[in-house]
Amino acid sequence: MSDSSSRSSKPPSHRAGAFLLIAAIVAAFALLFGYVGGWLAPHRLTPKRIVNQFQKNAGVFPGYRRNHAKGVCVSGYFEGNGNAVPYSMAQVFTRSRTPVVGRFAIPGSNPYAPDGSVPIRSLALRFTQADGQQWRTGMNAMPVFPVSTPQAFYAQLKATQPDPATGKPDPAKVAAFFAAHPEAAAFRAWAKTAKPSASFATESYHSINAFIFINAAGQRQAVRWVMAPVATDASHDIHKAGDPNYLAADLSQRLANGPLRWHLMVTLANPGDPTNDATRTWPADRRSIDAGTLVIDHTTPQESGPCRDINYDPTVLPDGIEISDDPLLPARSAAYAASYLRRTSEEAHLPGTTQTQTKPTPETTP
Repeated sequence: MSDSSSRSSKPPSHRAGAFLLIAAIVAAFALLFGYVGGWLAPHRLTPKRIVNQFQKNAGVFPGYRRNHAKGVCVSGYFEGNGNAVPYSMAQVFTRSRTPVVGRFAIPGSNPYAPDGSVPIRSLALRFTQADGQQWRTGMNAMPVFPVSTPQAFYAQLKATQPDPATGKPDPAKVAAFFAAHPEAAAFRAWAKTAKPSASFATESYHSINAFIFINAAGQRQAVRWVMAPVATDASHDIHKAGDPNYLAADLSQRLANGPLRWHLMVTLANPGDPTNDATRTWPADRRSIDAGTLVIDHTTPQESGPCRDINYDPTVLPDGIEISDDPLLPARSAAYAASYLRRTSEEAHLPGTTQTQTKPTPETTP
């Protein structure tokens, strides 16, 4: 008997049951996508709400990233030295040279913000291995994050939203937020002594989040890392009074004299060290290995440079590196994707996108 005749011989009740099962599966997927998209839970935190809050805090600048909007493109390579091979099978850690496209930036949604307006600098990198796999990472020049969950981060953005009457955050709301989030103590202690640096080149850039290295034998090792600069001449300061863009000028001047270098220092966690809390550092006695050298030899403006269209999603990882259980990582990935879609749609002038650029008044510039 043929397959077709066999199917036609099934009783109507059996076929109806099959159709109901298929319909139930489709409905379940629809509910799942509705939940993820926030359609069925209007008060649920979504990437769109996070990106919208960045815009409320600093204005709308079509075509720019919703955070770390002001930056410059850089390129170069990573020279692996083999020291991390016992912990990760990622090709980037072998004795090889991996091309890199990166981006230095400062936090915030305003691409016109003065460089000295915030004490934090960031470095995002995309490593492209010979096997085609990519490693993308976004690092910051601070050792810890203020909060440990996406919900707390959104609450922080809300608390620091400028008051329309003053153009500045309401001190009472900011104080209430930190009173409700004592885990921010380590970041606040760092921020009290942090000062805007004169150069991207002399900063250390931390992964902040924990990740998992996996070696060829399948062994897993929790890690954090920091890009530690070779250049430490903080006195080399071309910062001129009133110059809002001294970081890009300093970078160009330094690169005219030769490449800039950082050592990738990987810290190995001990059992029990927290991997799900970016507000907590690991003890200083944890073993650290030098996994190789980042060499930056070229910079271009972000409007025309190779970093412009890269989404530096920190969950894009090669074999040998995985995300940890830190809840900020999937939230960062989702928010980056929402920001990327929004700014690239604006650049393409798609219907429904904002075409008029708005700039905060000087009082609200972060």
